[in-house]
Amino acid sequence: MAEYAHILVAVDLTEESRIVATKACGLKSAYNANLSCVHVIEPLSLAYGGDIPMDLSTIQEQIHETAKSHLAEFASTLDIATENQHLIFGRPETEIDTLAQQIGADLIVVGSHGRHGIALLLGSTANGVLHGAPCDVLAVRVGT
Repeated sequence: MAEYAHILVAVDLTEESRIVATKACGLKSAYNANLSCVHVIEPLSLAYGGDIPMDLSTIQEQIHETAKSHLAEFASTLDIATENQHLIFGRPETEIDTLAQQIGADLIVVGSHGRHGIALLLGSTANGVLHGAPCDVLAVRVGT
């Protein structure tokens, strides 16, 4: 059985993140591992195809500030040190894998919805993380 020294939990800061984080905290305790968390903010230009004829920087800054405070609040309930809290702009599946490599994580814990239809065609974040991960990935089923 693998021993994990540094676990990275990826959260979207919804209520379902609690389920994913609980699993990651259990593993942290079981392996006496370090625990880091990451929340990735998808830039509005990516989310909406880049065809919005307005300056989104103010909105993007507000999103960043809100996410920063929510992440700090969330991480404090998990006893995750500030230096192990990561807030990144970009595509979640790419940024999570890149961060895992940078911090030397040997396990990434993500939530997975097991969606169907269009979400299945586009691929989930968990699926994207799995295919590019530099280490093991645990997909925790959340939602319905």
